[in-house]
Amino acid sequence: MVFGTFDGLHQGHLNFFKQARNLSKNSYLIVSVARDKNVKKIKGRLPYLNEKKRLALVKKCKCANKVILSGIKNHIPHILKESPNIIALGYDQKDYIKNLKKDLKNKGLLVKIVRLKPYKEKVYKNHLRKIQGRI
Repeated sequence: MVFGTFDGLHQGHLNFFKQARNLSKNSYLIVSVARDKNVKKIKGRLPYLNEKKRLALVKKCKCANKVILSGIKNHIPHILKESPNIIALGYDQKDYIKNLKKDLKNKGLLVKIVRLKPYKEKVYKNHLRKIQGRI
């Protein structure tokens, strides 16, 4: 399971999905798209595309087996519902992860948490996508 805003997809996102898929023998990938409210809280601004458009964009790329909207405020019930074996975090994802493994274990979900490698750090950050173009 991976999480992100995905406000326009780029090569870094596609690499992110590929790395996450490669963590599991069965290659089943769940992508959780951040809610607009959570994006505003983390980034201090709303995304360019609203959550429904971002959800549709990720579904359209067919990089995941399942694409869902994230939980609002509390992410633990959202993760428990999907019950992933592995949670793959991007190299720059820092919000909502403090005590994540412990919180999930306390709720009965033993999950492996992996930090993925950057694709081309500082080249494919979403805030530069106007320069890069969209996929």
